Amino acid sequence: QNIVSESDWDDFMAALKRPLPVSFRITGSHRDASDLREYMKKVHFPALQGFDIDGEVINPPNPIEWYPNQLAWQFDCSRTALRKSPKVKAFHSFLMSETNVGNISRQEVVSMIPVMFLDVKPSHYLILFTYRCAAPGSKTAQLLEAIHNVGENYDSETLADGLVVANDSNYERSQMLVHQAKRLQSPCLLVTNHDGQEFPRVFLTDRHSTEGATVLQFDRILCDVPCSGDGTMRKNKTIWRTWTHANGNGLHRLQKQILQRGCELLKIGGRIVYSTCTFNPIENEATSIFCLTVFGNTGALRLVDVSADLPQLTRRSGLTTWKVMDKSGAMFDTFDSENESHRTTLAPTFFPPKNVDELGLNNCMRVYPYMQNGGGFFVAVIEKVASIGTMDNYSIPKEERVSRSSEKVFLDSQTTTDTTAAETPAKSDELKAENTNEPILNENLKRPSNEEQR
Repeated sequence: QNIVSESDWDDFMAALKRPLPVSFRITGSHRDASDLREYMKKVHFPALQGFDIDGEVINPPNPIEWYPNQLAWQFDCSRTALRKSPKVKAFHSFLMSETNVGNISRQEVVSMIPVMFLDVKPSHYLILFTYRCAAPGSKTAQLLEAIHNVGENYDSETLADGLVVANDSNYERSQMLVHQAKRLQSPCLLVTNHDGQEFPRVFLTDRHSTEGATVLQFDRILCDVPCSGDGTMRKNKTIWRTWTHANGNGLHRLQKQILQRGCELLKIGGRIVYSTCTFNPIENEATSIFCLTVFGNTGALRLVDVSADLPQLTRRSGLTTWKVMDKSGAMFDTFDSENESHRTTLAPTFFPPKNVDELGLNNCMRVYPYMQNGGGFFVAVIEKVASIGTMDNYSIPKEERVSRSSEKVFLDSQTTTDTTAAETPAKSDELKAENTNEPILNENLKRPSNEEQR
C-alpha cells in the first residue's frame, strides 16, 4: 500500500510499540493563560529536571512546537513514574486541579490538529460531529476556546457572537460532553444527540423581518467520524489483536454519509475538516474525494492546500494510489478489475477514481506516530465554493413559516440516509420537505444581550 515508506518502516513500528506521552493544553481564551504557563514553568519544571525512576529518565514537559504561544505541552512519563515519584505526583496533582477548574484540558496531541485547520473566528457558527469518541469534550473545548479567543481584546463580560453545536450520536457520551464543557462556563455551546448523517434541518426566523425562515448553515464543520482506529495502537492495545481490513470497509458508507451531511449543512464559502485516527486510505482519501463528486458539481467543493499553515507540524501528503482487499484477501487496483462474484462486497468508492490526479489529494494530511511522538491521524480540509443544490437556496415563505411555528418539532425527514441514492443531485423543485415540522428558531432569542447578562 505504500502507506509508510520502506525507509520509515522501522521508526513507524518502533513508535507504535511505545506508550503515548501525557499531553495537555492551557485554555488559551482565558486572560491569565500566559500567567499559568509561566507559573508551571517556574514552580513545577525545576523539580522535574533530570532524574530517573527504575531506569526511566524523567524530563520536564516540552512545548508542542506547532501549537501557538506555548499553550500545548507533552510530558513523556509513564504511569508507573507518576505513581512512584513524589515530584511527579505534585505536578500531576497540579494538572488535575487546573483541569477541574477549566484552565487545562487533557488532550492527545494529534487530536488538537483538526481544529487548528478550521480557521475559526469569534463570529462563526460551528458544528462538531463525533461518534464513539474515546474522550468526549476535548475538541469541543478547543472549539469553544477558539470562539472566545479575541486576542489582546479579551473581555470576560463580552460574549462571542458565534455558536458551537456539539453533536454526538451516543446519549451517554452527550451527557459526558456537557459535563466536560461545563468547566469552560461558555454560553456559546449547544449539545445535541443525533446520528450525524441524519442531523435535521433547523430554520432561523426573525420576527421583525418580512422574509421567510432560512435554513441554519454553518461557517465551520468538524467531522470526527468513526473509524477502524489503527492510528490509536499506542493507547489501545486491543487494536493489535482485533484489527482487520473489513473494519474499514464496513465503516466507509457511514463515513460518506456523515461527510455528505456536513457538506449540505456548510455555508457557501465555509470550511469543513474531515478527520480520522486510521491509516486506511479507504476511510481517508477515498471518503474525502467522494464528497467532491457526489453532488454532481465537481467544482463546488475542493480540497484546500494548507501546507503553508503550521509549518512546524511534520506531515505527509495524501495518497493517490492504493489497493483494496476483499474478504478472501485478494487485492484489487480498480473496481473494474474486480471479479464479478465480489461486486457485492466492494464498492466503487473504495477505489481511486480515474481523475484522481485532478482532485488534489496531495492537499490531505497524514500524521504518523514517529513524527510528533503521538498517534496516527488523517486530516482533509474542504471548502464549499459554490452551491451544491441542496440546502444552499432553501427557505420557507413567511406565511408558511407562521403556520408551522405552533406545530410540534421533530426530525426533518430530508436527511441523508443512503449515499447511493444521493449520488444523483436533487433538483431545486424537489427540495420542499414532505415533513413540514422542522425545528424553527427565532434569531432574536438566540442569546441575551450583555446588559441582560449583567
